[in-house]
Amino acid sequence: MPRPEVLERIQSAEEEADEIVAEAEDDRDERIAEARERAEEIRSEAAQEARDLKEQRLEEAREEIDAECERVLEEGEAEREALAERARERVDEVTDHVVSLFQEDVHAQT
Repeated sequence: MPRPEVLERIQSAEEEADEIVAEAEDDRDERIAEARERAEEIRSEAAQEARDLKEQRLEEAREEIDAECERVLEEGEAEREALAERARERVDEVTDHVVSLFQEDVHAQT
């Protein structure tokens, strides 16, 4: 095979190799870009899920706090009513006691 022909085949092979390398590099760059985009999508989805979970847990906590607050208020109201009832039941007893003390005081002064 003559020398110019060999050189042309070598040049052609080198050009073909360069094209293959360039295509491979382009393919690599494209895959890297796609992977970065997908990673950003995954991060974004994870962040949204975290925000949603946070809101859900906060709402559940608020509901628990509201229920506990309502329970405490109801207990307080029941205790207040019980104390008021006991006080009403003792009005006559306390009145008699105060009158008795007053009478003793009056008799002591005379």
